[in-house]
Order: sequence, then C-alpha cells, then structure tokens
Amino acid sequence: METPLCQRTYQHLLSIYADLHDESTLAQLTRDCLQTMQLEDDAPLPAGHKNKWDAGDIAVITYADSILSPSESPLQTLKTFADEKLQPFINTLHILPFFPYSSDDGFAVKDFYAVRDDLGDWDDIQALAGDYRLMADLVLNHGSAQSQWFENFRQGKGDGHDYFFTTAADTRVSEVVRPRTSPLLCATDTASGIQYVWCTFSHDQVDFDFRNPAVLLEFIRILRFYLDQGIRLFRMDAVAFIWKQADTRCLNLPQTHELVRLMRLLVETAAGDAVIITETNIPNRENLSYFGNANEAHWVYNFSLPPLLLHTLVSGSCRYLRQWLMTMPPAQNGTTYFNFIASHDGIGLRPAEGLLTDNELAVLLTSMQGFGGEISWRTDDNGIKQPYEINIALFDALQGTSQGPDMWHIERYLCAHAVMLALEGVPAFYIHSLLATGNDYERLAAHQHNRAINRHQWEHKALIAALDDDHSHHQQIFSRLGELITIRREQPAFHPNATQFTLQLSEQLFGFWRQSPDRRQNIFCVFNISSTPQSLNLSDLNLIVTDNWQDLVTGNIISDNDTSLTLEPYRFIWLSNV
Repeated sequence: METPLCQRTYQHLLSIYADLHDESTLAQLTRDCLQTMQLEDDAPLPAGHKNKWDAGDIAVITYADSILSPSESPLQTLKTFADEKLQPFINTLHILPFFPYSSDDGFAVKDFYAVRDDLGDWDDIQALAGDYRLMADLVLNHGSAQSQWFENFRQGKGDGHDYFFTTAADTRVSEVVRPRTSPLLCATDTASGIQYVWCTFSHDQVDFDFRNPAVLLEFIRILRFYLDQGIRLFRMDAVAFIWKQADTRCLNLPQTHELVRLMRLLVETAAGDAVIITETNIPNRENLSYFGNANEAHWVYNFSLPPLLLHTLVSGSCRYLRQWLMTMPPAQNGTTYFNFIASHDGIGLRPAEGLLTDNELAVLLTSMQGFGGEISWRTDDNGIKQPYEINIALFDALQGTSQGPDMWHIERYLCAHAVMLALEGVPAFYIHSLLATGNDYERLAAHQHNRAINRHQWEHKALIAALDDDHSHHQQIFSRLGELITIRREQPAFHPNATQFTLQLSEQLFGFWRQSPDRRQNIFCVFNISSTPQSLNLSDLNLIVTDNWQDLVTGNIISDNDTSLTLEPYRFIWLSNV
C-alpha cells in the first residue's frame, strides 16, 4: 500500500471492515476496489476543496417518461423537449430511475445494468449525457425482491446470492428508524429454509448487506459502468440506511459515512468532474453531517427548505425559515447545497423536526389537505404513527394560505422559486414545478399510492401547446421562471458558494445578502412572503453609498432620494450594485 491512492483506499476499508484484521485480506480488497473502478495504483488523488459548479448550474429533476410521444421512446422525447424548451435555462438533468423495476416507481431495481425497454436504451442515455450534465440514481440500500439476484438468494447460488441482509426472527428492531409502517423483517422461503430478510422500505425492496465486501465491489462496478455511459452526477438514494448494526437506530452509522467517503474517492479519481450527492431525508443536523470534512458528499439535499418555505408562504410569517437559515453553516469549497422545493416524492416532514412546532405543523397539514393533498405516515421509535411527508403538486400547494385559496396564486408561486434561485447552493426544479402541473387525481386513483398525485405524464404535443399558449398558466409561469433563471445565471454573487448572510427584517419580509467570491458584487434579496403590502426601509440593507443599486428583476434603479420601497404581496427584489 505504497501510493497515496492505495493508502487512502486501504484506510477507508479498514474503518468499514474493522473485523477484517487480516492485513493481506484488506490489501487484496484495496486492489480489487481500484481494479473494479479501472484505476492504476499511482493515479493522482483528486484535488480537494475544488468547486465544479458555478452560478450557471441549474438542474431539472424528471422521470424518463414524464413526457410521452407516440412517435419515439420516452428518453428520446425527453431530449427533444429539453433541447427545444429547457436548454436555454438549464444544464443539468436528473433522470429518476430508468432501470427495470418491480415497484416504487423505479426504486425497486431489478437490474442495475439495464435501461427499461419501454423507455429506450443506453444510446439514449449517452445522447442526453452528451448535451447535459446527467445525474442518475445509485440505489444503494436495496434491490427488488423480483430480481435475479434475489432469486439466486432464494436458491443459494449464483450472482447476488449473498448480497442481501438477513437476521434472526427475534432480532431486536424496536430502535430501528424507518420511513414506513410495514414490518421490517420478511420471512422468505429459501433453499436452506426460512430466512428473515431486512426490508427498510417495503417487502419488495430487500436491503443489501454491505458487511459483505462483494456488495461493495458490485456497486463500485455499477459506478464504473455508469461513468462509461456518460453519467457524472450520482444521487445516492436512501444512503443513510445502508449499514445495519444490532441495538442501534441503523441510521447514519459510522460505516455508512466511511462508505460514502470511499465511493467519492474512487469515482472522483476516475472522473474529475464527477459529483456525489447524498439523498438523506432526515432531520437537518443529521443531513448536514454528510458533508463530512468536505470529503463525503459534494452536494447535500437541502431537505429542510421545502417544508419551511411552504410553511412560510402559507402562514405569512418567515420566523421559522429565518431562524433556520441563520443556523445553516456555509458549505466549504468542494461542497454545496442542492436546493429544491418540490420533488417526485412528497414534501418531507422529518427535516422540519425541531424546526416547526407541533401546532405550526398541524396547521400546515390541514391547509395542504384543504388544497387536495394527501399525508403519508411513518412509525416512530415508540411505534406511534407520525406524518412523514405531504403529497401534493407544488402548484396546488401554493394556491392560498391557511385562510384558504386567494388571488395571489401565481405571485406566491413565483416568490417561492425566487427564494430557491437566490439561496446558497445549486437550484433544482422538479419538472412538474417548472411546468406548473397540478394534482393528478386520476393517477392517484389508478395507482392507489399518495406519491402518484405529483407524477403526472404529459403528452408532448399537449405540453408544447400549453407552453405556447399566452393565456395558459403553464406558459406564464414557465416564461417567468425562465426569466428569473436567466438573470440568476449571470450573477457572480449567485455562485453556489458565494457568501450569504441572513437579514433581520420583519416577519413578513424574508431576506438575505449574497456577495460574489471576488467581493465585487453584492445582492440583497428581499421577499414579501405575505398577502399584504410591506414597506422595506432601505436603511435596513446598509447599501454602500458609493455604489449604484438596481433591482435585477424589474431593472428599476434605486435613486439617492429613495428611503423605502413598497413590496406588493409576494413581490421580491434582487437588489444589486451596478
């Protein structure tokens, strides 16, 4: 283990597999890891604290078949739509699982090396990767109970037969943290008798056993394969659950963090532009731990933002959002936040734990149910059902306040996205938020799964017609969001790692200050998050008197005689020195 890469890999493996005290065994595993990733022993280590992103990075999250056309495969239609409508504004595409699957809309993967026949093929993926930074899911925690690997487990032979986590039927699992209410252990008939497999999410999603180094090597092989297809961003799905240990919560264990560090080292050494992003829908402090010391995730999902921002706009008070933002640490160079306010799942509530009071949460849930949303549940440590996420299309979620629907629907919707676009981090739009798609009640009824309400499938021609119709709310919002994105991408102070400080304004005015890395540009971002006009005293912003100031959104210049501005309901300003 003489080279720096070998030494680093060996040390990670030593921390993960502490029970493998045989130095020769760990040395061989080190060689296997490097060979599987197709790395030479003397490959240079990746540069630390290097930002591989800038203000121009904007992501869109979508299923491969969110847009359909009878004349081509869904992946081809996605590229057609991206080229004609998205390319002027975005450069990053996260395509949700496009592999053969058995349940959970793609997250019960049957074959990690294949593209679903009904979606297209690897040529389609490579074509998208040629024009966009492509993110794909690495579903680390579990595989389908209907996969060949699991069938081999049942038979006790063949590839994958020893990949799945089993335990005794009487194992104490009361402390295990889970996002579901189904039984954790599933009795499975195998060639060697009944075995109890661990199923964090569902009995069709059987957890892998990373205690077996063969599982680690398989996922390194998968990473290498995805790199060869042009994928450069890797979303580690449900990564917080991947290591299990008796008498623990089986969440965020030290071995889990070490596995992320190892995979980052290997994938980043293989491709300098590769990015690891951890999907950890858990309380805020635990989520932030996946930055490590800038040696784990490059990007961390900003999971607390969606519920807090939604609460802010529904309640008309930014108190809790401001308190949270004040406590958020600036990301080190080489890391940043991945900001989103809607996704293919619901609006997670665990990241709001300790941030919203029970009463505030109850009002939010009631409001969302009034707007047609559903609530999904989990079982807590005491066996009590708790709300886990709100399932609703963001466009419907922002149709009003806790008082009910009102006339400020579109303005409130744009305000929410303007907050996301201006915050420290890389912004990501769920495609149905970008398109202002509403609740899909037909899909919800057909699938009998709450998350289906926000997984509409557009017919391509109908979507283009809606986006070309000046009277369509889809066109109005898509156009306005495109204008905001264009402005954002041109501002050095909106670099994902640019300085950010929270402003102390009223409960109805949420604000923060951004400063470019070279300190030349300052932008004061202020948002009226209420349904009544609000006065902003410019003295509260400490504008530098030697600079001229302009609202980037409207183009209006602030004159020397201006002492205050009136912000109409849900109006916002991005005030920059010029």
